[in-house]
Amino acid sequence: MPETIGLGAPWMSLADSHVLAAQRWVNATYAGAPGYIRCPEDGLTGWPTVLSLTQGLQHELGISPTVQNFGPGTLSAVKAHAWMPREDNNANLIRIYNAALWCKGYPASTDQAVWTSVSEASLSQLYTDAGLSYANQRYRRAMWPQVARAMLRMDQFRLVPQGDATVRRIQQRLNSRYVSDVRIPAMNLVPCDGIYSRDVQQGFMMAVQYEVGIPLSSINGNFGPGTQAGLRGVGSGRLTGNLRHLFRSACYFNSPTMVPGDPQVPLAYRPEDIDTDTDTDTATHLEWLSAFQRFSQIPMTVTNDYTTWAQLLVSSGDPDRPATGCDCITEITATRGAQLMAAGYRIVGRYLDEHLPPSDPHFLGKALKPDEPQTILDAGLRFFPIFQYNGTQLVNFTYDKGYDQGRIAHQKAVEHRIPAGVCIYFAVDFDALDDDIDSGVKPYFQGVKAALADLGDRYQFGVYGARNVCIRVSREVGARWSMVSGMSWGYSGNLGFPLPDNWAFNQIREYEFQPGWGLDHDVWRDGADPGVSALVPVP
Repeated sequence: MPETIGLGAPWMSLADSHVLAAQRWVNATYAGAPGYIRCPEDGLTGWPTVLSLTQGLQHELGISPTVQNFGPGTLSAVKAHAWMPREDNNANLIRIYNAALWCKGYPASTDQAVWTSVSEASLSQLYTDAGLSYANQRYRRAMWPQVARAMLRMDQFRLVPQGDATVRRIQQRLNSRYVSDVRIPAMNLVPCDGIYSRDVQQGFMMAVQYEVGIPLSSINGNFGPGTQAGLRGVGSGRLTGNLRHLFRSACYFNSPTMVPGDPQVPLAYRPEDIDTDTDTDTATHLEWLSAFQRFSQIPMTVTNDYTTWAQLLVSSGDPDRPATGCDCITEITATRGAQLMAAGYRIVGRYLDEHLPPSDPHFLGKALKPDEPQTILDAGLRFFPIFQYNGTQLVNFTYDKGYDQGRIAHQKAVEHRIPAGVCIYFAVDFDALDDDIDSGVKPYFQGVKAALADLGDRYQFGVYGARNVCIRVSREVGARWSMVSGMSWGYSGNLGFPLPDNWAFNQIREYEFQPGWGLDHDVWRDGADPGVSALVPVP
């Protein structure tokens, strides 16, 4: 029998005869259903296949037109239908459930119109893998709509090769307590694959909201004012039970942290400190927490205060905390420089160039002006150079463009009399996934690196982007410093990734500093990139 879906490949598997049979059947059966979209008939499981199966399910449950989304309406329809697969006499629904199991990587009936003991055993195993009880009939039936939704998604519930077993146990606990027991209305089953993803982050935030006292009907997974107030109150007190478990789980998600030194040394959070039966803080927990606070440059209270919770939960951390760095697209005049100094800023990021001409309607005028670097220094500030030519789309990231822009950045830095050794930050201003990093972002930075090398390596290059972008470009291409787009806390690249080892700036808030003058509020790390403090003398 051909191999089923590879559990380590969440988006695509090897060709599978049972998946192929399901694809052919669902296309033939629902071709006339309103809204139906055909899936490829190639034996490869993936989103197109499970979404077509979802439309088949909707049609069988009386939803019209069908749509490629298992939303609240579909969930309610499954709940109203009430029958679990072994009780159902609708052969088409049985086909859909068997096909979903095959797509998920679980063996099911080879005659997909029949629900067999193999199908039943796989469904029971899926419940267990998701952290749910199948033996308890009441819980089994109550969770069926959630499990049906999970079956028709590409979420994995077994540990994948790149997954972490401790993360998986936390994921299963989220499902067991907050989906099955508490029944948070807005919360769906989170994957149990050992990967801290966007969906896991959302579920984890909902769990935190519940434990700090937010009403069930108001829980939404957002780090909003109510959540922040709860963390300042209950969350900052003595932690016990479930809230203590969540805090320590958040520590694990942010592990390892770095212990200062030359070189820095990684410090991992011990899984044993999550599951300990005592609410007393262990010495190893306190050691890690202290190191995390120091590395993140937040107050070293060695407690679960609000600022620490925020730093653990979202990439921006506490966006209102003090910071001495900033960046903007606005020219820094003498007056503006004095205003920045008075507000506590000591370094400002400015753009070396702009790719649009002044005649273009989207022209921002963001580039450094000829005498501006000296004006900034005369105000008592330092500055750090940023380079961005429309870095908001993957199509703009190629080796050739990186090489070309590396040369331009070098020339502009020389024109502004920026001394040798300074780091120029090249921007990745979108939520680049790993595939995007491999296909475009890394080649772009390799081009930047080659251009700067061909011009004598006068300048270093840094990277601006989400945490994952910064980590990978630094490790795999050699960026000297990272400027983290922490305020983009919803980016996939900022979920489940620690601060880069070489972070120099963490951009945590955007606000209007003065009327018409927008400013990004950046934490400037002590002992990191010194920026520009003097210019090359005029010959």
